[in-house]
Amino acid sequence: MKIKDLPKIERPREKLEKYGPEKLSNSELLAILLRTGGKGLNVVEMSRKILGKFSGDGLAKAGVKELKNTFGLGSAKACEIVSCFELGRRLLQNKKSQIYLTPKDVWQELKDIRDNKKEHFVIFFLDARNQEIKREIISVGSLNANLVHPREVFEPAIRHTAAQIIVAHNHPSDDAKPSEEDKTITQRLIESGKILGIDIIDHIIVTKNNYFSFKEHKLI
Repeated sequence: MKIKDLPKIERPREKLEKYGPEKLSNSELLAILLRTGGKGLNVVEMSRKILGKFSGDGLAKAGVKELKNTFGLGSAKACEIVSCFELGRRLLQNKKSQIYLTPKDVWQELKDIRDNKKEHFVIFFLDARNQEIKREIISVGSLNANLVHPREVFEPAIRHTAAQIIVAHNHPSDDAKPSEEDKTITQRLIESGKILGIDIIDHIIVTKNNYFSFKEHKLI
């Protein structure tokens, strides 16, 4: 059966547009890249056979010569596959895979702001496994409720599809003990996070030589 004979909802390209790439099988994703089949195979069938031959991460490591003439692949499609995986490797080579488990991990990660003369408010956007998606400095200056507003924290959290976040800031005074303002802001963010379904794992205050964890001190 040709792809055009399938119901629209079962065609890889239409399926991706409607549901997103996460809902497609590997063969469907490859089929979109290849576009057309060959040698009596529609593009999805060809993709299944290719993935069956190059199992595991074999396809990602295959070269043009190895791919050419495999189940009807020509030079152009072989080059497209190799280019696709090479581009992915280059774009992801600097992606962080740090998993934050303890306040000390965060303290070590924030060595660039620990002894700054101004307060830097930082957000770690994490997935459900505590793996970092992105880190952003939200504000620089004296910490107050007007400067650190929930929308400045949760707007990027939603944009990055974070499941949970860690908030942190430095104390230039080298005293990690939280102020009343720190406590007020933390509670405000926790309440906002509950409404949005994004957990505040911890608020960590860092100094050059020490840190204070709201979670460790039962304040979260």
